[in-house]
Amino acid sequence: MHSSVHQTEGLLFSVLLQLIVMIAAARAGNQLLRRFGQPGVIGEILAGLILGPSLFGHFFPDASLFLFGAKASAPITIISQIGLVLLMFQIGIDFEFGHLAHAKNRNGVIGIAAASIMVPFALGFGIGQISAPHLAPTIDPLTYSLFFGVGLAITAVPILGRILREFGLTGREIGVVAISAAAANDVVGWVLLAAISAYASAKFSAEGVGLQVGGIVLLALVSWFVLRPLAHKLLVKLPVIDGHIPPNLMTVILCFVFAIGICTYKLGIFTIFGGFLAGLLFHHERKFVEAWRAQIGKFVLVFFLPVFFTYTGLRTNVLGLVSASDWQWLALVLAAAILGKIIPVYVAGRLAGFNHKESTILGSLMNTRALMELIVLNIGFDLGFIPQNVFTMLVIMAVTTTVMTGPLLRFLLPRAGYAVPVGVEA
Repeated sequence: MHSSVHQTEGLLFSVLLQLIVMIAAARAGNQLLRRFGQPGVIGEILAGLILGPSLFGHFFPDASLFLFGAKASAPITIISQIGLVLLMFQIGIDFEFGHLAHAKNRNGVIGIAAASIMVPFALGFGIGQISAPHLAPTIDPLTYSLFFGVGLAITAVPILGRILREFGLTGREIGVVAISAAAANDVVGWVLLAAISAYASAKFSAEGVGLQVGGIVLLALVSWFVLRPLAHKLLVKLPVIDGHIPPNLMTVILCFVFAIGICTYKLGIFTIFGGFLAGLLFHHERKFVEAWRAQIGKFVLVFFLPVFFTYTGLRTNVLGLVSASDWQWLALVLAAAILGKIIPVYVAGRLAGFNHKESTILGSLMNTRALMELIVLNIGFDLGFIPQNVFTMLVIMAVTTTVMTGPLLRFLLPRAGYAVPVGVEA
């Protein structure tokens, strides 16, 4: 008994120490990058990378081993995943659907979502086919190439949501079209990832995919026609009082969010997407949304999110790209990722009726990959779809495409007649 208590205390000590370092480093990175006009979340991602083998682990290997161990511990992994479910719930409740009543915006969402998936996926698949013998000789070339395609096709809903909030675009047409297209992009991305997982484990069948898609459609219908009215009734019965969420309401909502997460996990589109779907059911309840953001939102952003970024950073070693050919492949991946998003989305935007400047902004927004890309890459890496050096290249690509978004928006928005807010908290 005594030894098990001692083990628990030892584990708790280790986890608390890690959390102190992760949270403090992420907040410092957030504040520093905001001074340079970047979204704070970029600083949090970079702080996670700095704590990994790319910097801290390289120069202070003993300290890194003492602090983080040889690999991320199970408690840290679980904390990061719970945080992502709650973060996705927040992104869902921040949705603004009003603008989608216009045909131009609906058509824009469909066209942009399709363009932002198909072209990058095809480019990624092609790079996978060419690079497989050089970068992943021990991995099934088709699995590797398919995953490479998904890696380039993803757009990051959560980070895009935060960037839109920082730039005051959440209620504007282009913001709503971008986040809606990104959400559609992500759902397709998750389904593709699940299909690749099934293929890689030799469980792929047309029947299985059909059942999965049918299950997703059924969940969407049940959510819209049954759970959405129930969510409204719940908030009538347990209303938000003076901007505070009562404990009973908080209990029901947390259980509800996690239950939908279980449903999406069973459907093969990963637990965190359940959080997003649950958020959509509450997005029209403005009092609740504001109370959640004030009461719980900041805690999720300050506590949970840095844990995930550090978890990814610990697995990414930029210094592992040593040969000239590694850097050449990285340059090719970056070019394909950036041009393969911005140009097709621009064309789709123009076809939907947006002007030149708005279509360029939409292309820049859809190029944002960070968080969802990092989640997908971690899954692919865990499942053995990509080797370490390709994981690193794709993480660098995810960070680079997201770092670009802030400066591009600061340049493009004023020219399109949008004001750029200063000093928004994030």
